Amino acid sequence: MFRNPRTTALAASASLILAGLSVGLNAGVATADSTCSVRSYETKKDWSTVGVTHTYEKIATSDTIGLGTTVTYKIVVGTTGIGNPYVNTITDFPPTGLGAPVKTTITAYHLGGGQRTEDVTPTPNAGGWKVTSTGWFVNSGNPVTMTITYPVPDNLGSGKQVTSGGVGVAGTVGVGNEMPNLTACFTTRGANAGETVIGSLGDNGLGSNDGQLSSTGSFSDIIADALRKYLGS
Repeated sequence: MFRNPRTTALAASASLILAGLSVGLNAGVATADSTCSVRSYETKKDWSTVGVTHTYEKIATSDTIGLGTTVTYKIVVGTTGIGNPYVNTITDFPPTGLGAPVKTTITAYHLGGGQRTEDVTPTPNAGGWKVTSTGWFVNSGNPVTMTITYPVPDNLGSGKQVTSGGVGVAGTVGVGNEMPNLTACFTTRGANAGETVIGSLGDNGLGSNDGQLSSTGSFSDIIADALRKYLGS
């Protein structure tokens, strides 16, 4: 059976790209050192919380992050019991060497609208980045969640454990808390093939800021178009 060598080579290349994309979308399976914890958790229960426990959590995107990509930290402030405090400030302290945040959101409860996620603009604060509000409502079923995304530069080097700073929270009585040990750690690695493909697509306006494919065309459409152009040349 005759096989066109150009078609075979290009089909193989397309398969590798698709395999790389799959790896990229499922990154994070590599294990980091046991001392490098991707998440941490703290609670607060004292006279100021009036018998209610306040909870705080910080978690990084994954235990391994590709150089030249981004890391997102999620900070969750919650409570148990019948208390309903208000949070008006959350400050994240990133690791040394990361760039300024490129995207920040707050998910919080809105009367009549339930939990809603909105883009916010953080401002520098004592070596960290803070977001503020007149007050985000918090109760046992409605925590307030901040996500903040930073670029991970290539010059950090592969195989390095990167531990963030802590978190500061302010609000109504009992909410205020400085938590230098509320950290998250990841291990750097080289960006995998899928991340490289997505980055290239994004550079050419074909991908979204979230590292996903554009809604204007599927990945298979892009590959098919590339095949048509190649075979027609």
